[in-house]
Amino acid sequence: MASTDAGVTGPTRARIEARTLRPDRWWIAPLTTFIVFSAFVVYATWRAFSGHHYYSAPYLSPFYSPCLTDSCVAGSSDFGQPFTWWQLSPALIILIFPLGFRMTCYYYRKAYYRAFWLSPPACAVAEPHAAYSGESRLPLILQNIHRYFWYAALVVAVVLSYDVILAFRDADEQWGHMGLGTVFMLVNVVLIWLYTLSCHSCRHAVGGRLRHFSKHPVRYQLWTWVSKLNVHHAKFAWYSLFSVALVDLYIYLLANGTITDPRFF
Repeated sequence: MASTDAGVTGPTRARIEARTLRPDRWWIAPLTTFIVFSAFVVYATWRAFSGHHYYSAPYLSPFYSPCLTDSCVAGSSDFGQPFTWWQLSPALIILIFPLGFRMTCYYYRKAYYRAFWLSPPACAVAEPHAAYSGESRLPLILQNIHRYFWYAALVVAVVLSYDVILAFRDADEQWGHMGLGTVFMLVNVVLIWLYTLSCHSCRHAVGGRLRHFSKHPVRYQLWTWVSKLNVHHAKFAWYSLFSVALVDLYIYLLANGTITDPRFF
């Protein structure tokens, strides 16, 4: 249960004046996380609000997929344009779902709690906060909606998979195209699926609330597969973060004419 006197100076905690007794460079991991996350946030914010250079046929940036407003460039709206009233960047309609999924992710919570809030900065290192309320109050109580963002993340992964299929067409919508952008998008969507399916919420969805696995062999097998993926959830979280930014940057450079897309066939 959350308590306001449960910090490192609480009455039930050991009286150790030193911040930590660890002799290693424990601060490297949270510092690295802080730098990388900050860089991604700055880049993603710029790209989300820019509203341009997100489509280079047949490639659509994952930051803008699906593109649902009438300001979307020609060829980028594969699911229609229902949000005709939206005046801001089309990405701002979509990014709330993958962003919400990542921000409430169990692994990412650990990462940014340590790197940004120093709560705690590392194992066996005292945090600077005198009180602790857990995730029982606003705004952190909103972390409990992670499982609902997971359902939305499944839809996003399906849409991105569809984009990969379309990436095997050329600019004239003829099948048989494969460029470097196709490869990047394919790798990205595989990492997105691995990150999504290795989620703790996925593990609970396929195997939770069961009294006897023996009576549910299909769900048990799914739970076993997801559990194996779950061990690597942190790696998939990092890999997919890098891949989604790389694909967007690649498409941005294609769209503004900085580079050309090498074709394999």
